[in-house]
Amino acid sequence: MARSRGTDPSQQAQQAYEQAQLRLAQQQAQNGQPQLPPQYVVQLAPVPKKKNFFARHKIFTALLVIVVLIALSQAFSGGDKPATTPGAGATSAAPADDIPADDAPAPTTPGIGSVVADGKFEFTVNSLEPGVAHIGDATFGVDAQGQFLLVHVTVTNIGDQAQYFDSSSQKLLDAQGRTHSADSTAAVYLPDSNSFLTSINPGNTVEGIIVFDVPADASPASLELHDSPFSGGVTVAVS
Repeated sequence: MARSRGTDPSQQAQQAYEQAQLRLAQQQAQNGQPQLPPQYVVQLAPVPKKKNFFARHKIFTALLVIVVLIALSQAFSGGDKPATTPGAGATSAAPADDIPADDAPAPTTPGIGSVVADGKFEFTVNSLEPGVAHIGDATFGVDAQGQFLLVHVTVTNIGDQAQYFDSSSQKLLDAQGRTHSADSTAAVYLPDSNSFLTSINPGNTVEGIIVFDVPADASPASLELHDSPFSGGVTVAVS
């Protein structure tokens, strides 16, 4: 557009602005949009550009880069160290489980003369007397079904109360694995057997005889001694 002579440049700019506003109003009228006076025309501010995730989280990005660098460094340097092998003089100790079970010492079972305990009683088997056919005299006595085996024992009460010693609580095992009960009836005919409901006070000791009626071919292997019928018992080897 040719500049009019004698017109101030600021006036020309104002005229151009008003013409532009007029054209905008005409276009809005044609499109059915409401028209605003030129002084109310709003110019929209430019929308700021949105930064990406890494630009908005600079600290997180820096930490992530450091972690990646450390991981790469460890990955490339992991195979540089030579594998260490034990020296020529080094020896590895054999596990304890490698020792054969047969070589371990077997627990020893107490035998004749050993002092053992069960509950309130302490027992010592002193001797065995096999092959007895009759107990008592000709008038009052009893014959063995097989043979009587007399077991001479010492019993001490190690508890703090009186306890009854009864031969019926004792057991005999023979070499064939058979279990035999004591013959309390035969023990009645045996003087000083002290094995039928004998009360023993704390600290006292009694010498007794336990009678077993066993087959003639039976070979005694062990005794199972109890301070009462329901105690755990203790085993003494007599073979």
